[in-house]
Amino acid sequence: MDTKIIFEDKDIIILNKPSGVVVNRANTTKNPTLQDWLEKYLKLKDNGIGDRAGIVHRLDKPTSGVLIVAKSEQAFTNLQRQFKERQTEKSYQCLVHGKLDIKKGQITAPVGRLPWNKERFGVLPGGRSAETNYEVISYYKNNQGIYSLVNVFPKTGRTHQIRIHMKYLGYPLVADDFYAGRKTSRDDKEWCPRLFLHAKSIMFAHPKTGEKISFEAKLPHDLDKVLQKLTLLED
Repeated sequence: MDTKIIFEDKDIIILNKPSGVVVNRANTTKNPTLQDWLEKYLKLKDNGIGDRAGIVHRLDKPTSGVLIVAKSEQAFTNLQRQFKERQTEKSYQCLVHGKLDIKKGQITAPVGRLPWNKERFGVLPGGRSAETNYEVISYYKNNQGIYSLVNVFPKTGRTHQIRIHMKYLGYPLVADDFYAGRKTSRDDKEWCPRLFLHAKSIMFAHPKTGEKISFEAKLPHDLDKVLQKLTLLED
């Protein structure tokens, strides 16, 4: 498992999770998970630290990027509280279909599990409140269409939130099997090998010192290569 440690001290580990790795163990998961890797790395005798090897928050299987792990119960409890009280600041980078002309905006729409498909989520009345801010970085094109590279700042942490909110806005993520449509996703994968979504940075208070700290993971090589295949457009 090509998991890189960005930072480690006595209280926390900051990981750069590769795409394709499931974070938490489940009955349906056959391949090794990040939780399995952490239990070996930390030499835990059981699930330890919050019953999930100290993993404080999650990233979807296809999403790469920054992830926080606590190395003690005290750090785990502190960090969970920060997430719950929305004291952390996260940024993601994604490539979406279409030219997103309004370069800066906010999406506020409730997110819930779809009653007719339990694996997927969507904007639903009565769903949990969800808020996402975004800012367009640049525009690209190829022979299939125009795309927008976007920095995204989720204020809440609902499952698939960024993917759902961008689709709701009318700009689904490139190579999104769930929300871009089957044909679109299949066509995307001719030039983009996986979901174009990367957890770029995170800022939070260190659970021991209270000092504000931030960490960043650069866009991985596979997604950087995708951008190099595209033609950069003038605004």
